Amino acid sequence: MPRRIVVCQTQEDLFEAAARCVAQSITSQSNSSRFYSLALSGGSTPRKLFARLTGDPYRSKINWSSVRFFWGDERPVPPDHPESNFRMAKENLLDRLSIPSEQVFRIEGERPAKEAAVCYQERLQQAFSPEAVTVPRFNLVLLGMGPDAHTASLFPETAVLEEKKLWVAAPWVEKFQTFRITLTPPVFNTAQRVVFVVSGLDKAEAAQRVLEGPFKPRQYPAQIVNPVQGDVIWLMDREAASYLQQNSAVAWDRDKGIE
Repeated sequence: MPRRIVVCQTQEDLFEAAARCVAQSITSQSNSSRFYSLALSGGSTPRKLFARLTGDPYRSKINWSSVRFFWGDERPVPPDHPESNFRMAKENLLDRLSIPSEQVFRIEGERPAKEAAVCYQERLQQAFSPEAVTVPRFNLVLLGMGPDAHTASLFPETAVLEEKKLWVAAPWVEKFQTFRITLTPPVFNTAQRVVFVVSGLDKAEAAQRVLEGPFKPRQYPAQIVNPVQGDVIWLMDREAASYLQQNSAVAWDRDKGIE
């Protein structure tokens, strides 16, 4: 399916649209015998989405027992650290839904970064294809985007953007003088569905370059996410989409939702 860009008038609408998209994606596969694999994003933006998902009607509408939770990236910190992506999701989503530990597959950021990447790749293989070496196919990957067009921990001009074999890598991020642990382009591009949730005027220039500019993924890493046999949906508020050409996006219709 082609890439879709959906613009919401307000932040409230943005997170409602995102919650509906998550719910629809999960419930559409509720009859599958296989678990539903959801890769969560980090940063501050998902908090408002998680607040929606843990409230009515989504708390009771979604069969949360079928969902297995993974992460797109993690910082090299313990799980109780204030900067931990896992901690943010645990406090704002998992604990509020009483998700049991066996449904949670976190990145062990307390390990040395390269070791954490190796361990997480092993966990993914055990969860998805213990007897075969195939790239894990997530049902849904949630992503955000920074003002520099990074997504997950795929930052501009980093070697991980060229990764073809590893599923999980530990790139050095010069901007923060630290390693990060992240899923790699082959994994993102094998997903069934990827949903970007982007909010704020500080993302507007990057969004325009990623979505309408020339293909330069080393400068604008979010461009590299383009599932081969899946779809990608960009959900944006009006500010984040303010630099886009009108013919590249559609307005969100609250009555119709997102299929």
